[in-house]
Amino acid sequence: MSVTKLLRVKRPGRLAAEAAALLIAVAVAFPLYWMVLSAFKPAGEIQSTEARPWTLAPSLDSFRRVFEQQDFGRYFLNSLLVAGTVVILSALIAFLAATAVTRFRFKFRTTLLIMFLVAQMVPVEALTIPLFFLMRDFGQLNTLGSLILPHLAFSLPFAIWMLRGFVKAVPEALEEAAYIDGASRTRFLWQILFPLVFPGLVATSVFSFITTWNDFLFAKSFIISDTSQSTLPMALLVFFKPDENDWGGIMAASTVMTIPVLVFFVLVQRRLVSGLGGAVKD
Repeated sequence: MSVTKLLRVKRPGRLAAEAAALLIAVAVAFPLYWMVLSAFKPAGEIQSTEARPWTLAPSLDSFRRVFEQQDFGRYFLNSLLVAGTVVILSALIAFLAATAVTRFRFKFRTTLLIMFLVAQMVPVEALTIPLFFLMRDFGQLNTLGSLILPHLAFSLPFAIWMLRGFVKAVPEALEEAAYIDGASRTRFLWQILFPLVFPGLVATSVFSFITTWNDFLFAKSFIISDTSQSTLPMALLVFFKPDENDWGGIMAASTVMTIPVLVFFVLVQRRLVSGLGGAVKD
């Protein structure tokens, strides 16, 4: 069969795949579009029984109510502090742990790797109550530490398992050559190995950032009385009212919450693609 005929045979399949990908992209993007649209709609259009996928009178009233909410800025900074701390600590600890389980042979190493996988199978909801009592016993309730520690613990198994592939892909001959040239183990670790596995660190950091930034369960369970320690998802509760929900405020606050995630993606997108590609290759 000639190359031209082969391309003609494959073309319908390729078109079908592209059409399916386009439909999936539209299905994923439409809720985001509706969220942003509802944030800019005036109250009359939001409460209207005739929903329209556009608005001819955009309004900033919903955003004004969000930013006029008491302590909204503090909630934003708390979320940023918690997510940033989890991302940095999980990246550093996962890098060191992945290097240890890949480069060194020690007892129970295989058991430890299996435990990393088992930890991912336990639902977060099943551990919320035990974590609550643990945080109470350590005196961490109503503090940002009660949010940082659980998210750090949940993000580490995934990060270590994923980074293990990146560390394993670095040839041991490169490490031996560095030692021959006079490099110490610390210098090889931070000046040679760390830059090589950095795309993997970015990929795991995105996972850690999103799960921590969007957390509601731990914030609702562990921050009980001190609202000054609340995070941004808790600010949404203000717009849920017994008589009638403020959907404009909810959508505006959700839009504001999405912006830092988009900014984070834009900043790390190149490293993210190479990191995910390396993970698939491994």
